[in-house]
Amino acid sequence: MAVTRSESTRHLLDEIGRLRSAIDASGDILYDWDLAADSIRWTGRSDVMLGLPADSLPVSGDGWNALLSPEDLPQRSRALNEHFAGRNEYDVEYRVRTDGGKLRWVHDRGSVELSAAGVPERMRGTLRCIDRRKQTEARLEYLVNYDELTGHFNKLRLREALQQSMARAERSGKTGAFVVIGIDKLGMINTAYGCESGDAILVDVARCLDDCLRMSDTVGRLGGDRFGIVLEGRDEGDADVVADRVLSSIRSLFVDIDAGRLHVSASAGIANYPSAGQNSLDIITHAESALLDAKAKGRDCVHAYEMTEEQRNEYRASVGIGAEVRQAIKEDRLTLAYQPLVDAKTGETNCYECLLRMYAPDGSLVPAGRFIPVVEKLGLMRAVDRRVLDLVLEDLERTPDVVLAFNISGLTVADRSWLRSLQSRLRDKRQIAERLILEITETASLYDNNESAKFVEAVRALGCRVAIDDFGAGYTTFHHLKILPVDIVKIDGEFVRDIQSSPDNQLFVRNLLSLAKTLNLETVAECVETREDSDFLKSEGVDLLQGYFFGKPDILPAWRTVDRIAVAGNAKGSGEPVNTDEAANQEPGHQDSAAAFLLPLPAIGQSR
Repeated sequence: MAVTRSESTRHLLDEIGRLRSAIDASGDILYDWDLAADSIRWTGRSDVMLGLPADSLPVSGDGWNALLSPEDLPQRSRALNEHFAGRNEYDVEYRVRTDGGKLRWVHDRGSVELSAAGVPERMRGTLRCIDRRKQTEARLEYLVNYDELTGHFNKLRLREALQQSMARAERSGKTGAFVVIGIDKLGMINTAYGCESGDAILVDVARCLDDCLRMSDTVGRLGGDRFGIVLEGRDEGDADVVADRVLSSIRSLFVDIDAGRLHVSASAGIANYPSAGQNSLDIITHAESALLDAKAKGRDCVHAYEMTEEQRNEYRASVGIGAEVRQAIKEDRLTLAYQPLVDAKTGETNCYECLLRMYAPDGSLVPAGRFIPVVEKLGLMRAVDRRVLDLVLEDLERTPDVVLAFNISGLTVADRSWLRSLQSRLRDKRQIAERLILEITETASLYDNNESAKFVEAVRALGCRVAIDDFGAGYTTFHHLKILPVDIVKIDGEFVRDIQSSPDNQLFVRNLLSLAKTLNLETVAECVETREDSDFLKSEGVDLLQGYFFGKPDILPAWRTVDRIAVAGNAKGSGEPVNTDEAANQEPGHQDSAAAFLLPLPAIGQSR
């Protein structure tokens, strides 16, 4: 049966009506922008979404730009230009000023239509209000940085502030102090009067701290009943005076609750830097230790952390090693040794783990186990990890078939600047990212589960894989494996050595392999040193094997380009060939004849 023109027109109008209803129901606005004429046509309930009646919507690109927040206009212009040039999709978020002057967030997504000559002619797209999502993101961002109850920095931000203050003190040669304030018997108050009463005390103490301190002092909540204060530019005597003043002020507090008026007191622990430690974790730990001593002395008093003579000698030696590492970074004396990981089924090399080495001033190779423990104590791991990243990315760019893994410290996992650097360097380099594996130790990732999970997700979004190293050395084991979104789990060598004679180790490995299979994780057994152990692990279903049985760390494997070796040799200043003998390539845990510098430190754990 033929369809008349009037019926066709009616069907078309019905279809248009349904589309308009769907658009109105979605809350989105559609636009059709004639670029040549600079004319925009709009479809949708702009009065609902933007508070702008349809007849007041701009009809030109310039008119629309006038409604945009000046801060967001460059971002939108850049997104348009890149899209017109064919480099990126057009997908951008910005703020628009409504009829009442309020700024509203919109998500603008569209596509350009080009002429036969390749000139942009028409732009079509949609606008969606995303105010609610932005409010949620802002809330989450606030919670990432601040304590919800008091409004002060949370533990993570406070630690970052302390580390930054310590770095400034090191550059300027000045000192500072970190003070931990612990409210006395807060747990008893929570039990007797309820958590609301305890929260009221925490809020009042937080205000008291703001009144007692300088604007340049940084306050944060460490958690529970404890606050932390970063006193920059203060010597030891100043820190004692400030802590006494804070406790005196808290002592005068009376908090009104339903049951009456509560008297409040607090204790304080002090750790001065750099004398009490060279990184923020050590300083916080020492200050909290001093707080415990203050509480043990009867509470409502101040106690400062003091080093023993033995600790002072160790500290002086560590400072010397730290200076040598800094010099080695400047003189490009850090290098890598590469140990193969082989496929358990085929025996072929799957990838290599990059293990850090350093050339001593006399030209000998120093294994990482001789200096990394000291570097971690001194807070230099970020600088070392940045240099290792440089070396690994150089190898990946020069050798397109190799897959490399390297270990990063817990401090680096929490270092947003290091992550931003990685993201910047791997942007649009998916083929390199997919050949990079980052290893984080289980114990390091346990320090802050949420922060570690965010780091892992960001790294995997680039295309890299992430492994948990030394699995089994931590204390949450299988539960932790379930909540951290990694790709690979490396079984700690202590569970692999002599596995055939240890039923406990066998049980651990079997349980781990079963869980890894359920979670679709690849498994690696470290420290495989005999054929018997290799055959046993292969029969149990381990995917990859690593250890001296398959290859020792080698600074000059067959695939590696030699130009950096020459540079490293020249950096020694001797002009002699680089020492690549077997002893120089051995890791701690085995006989190691590589000379250490300054102090013959004992090997600690497996080399990085």
